Amino acid sequence: MKGAQTTTRNTGAAEEQADGFTDEERDAIKERAREIRAASRGRGARAAKPDPEAEVLAKIAEMEDADRVLAERLHAIVKAGAPELSPKLWYGMPAYARAGKVVCFFQSAQKFKTRYATLGFSDPATLDEGTMWPTSYALTTLTPADEALIAELIRKAVR
Repeated sequence: MKGAQTTTRNTGAAEEQADGFTDEERDAIKERAREIRAASRGRGARAAKPDPEAEVLAKIAEMEDADRVLAERLHAIVKAGAPELSPKLWYGMPAYARAGKVVCFFQSAQKFKTRYATLGFSDPATLDEGTMWPTSYALTTLTPADEALIAELIRKAVR
């Protein structure tokens, strides 16, 4: 057929933009919905309560090697520096909360296919310093100096 045009449908980035969320973001939203449903099921008198720390450790164990090593160290630093924070899953990520509100979380590089993992802090973290301060940190490896800085940030976050 002379002059016939064929149309192709781009199902990649353009579709994700039009939809508003990437596949990874949609997966995180679905994980959060599952977490909320699981928490509401666990509120019944006879319901077996899930162990949030075991869920966090299981999620960490599923991570690729580089992310898993970072997440395991962060978990140990948080537990040692702020034992009042409770581990929990938040959008499928290891997180640590006070009174049910997430203070800090670990986002693996694998989760959103980024080149580095992230240690993030939410509004309840009291990291306020002047009129501007960082709320997330890129992580590739952890040196002893990095671990000391993270421990200080965690302590400051829960003051």
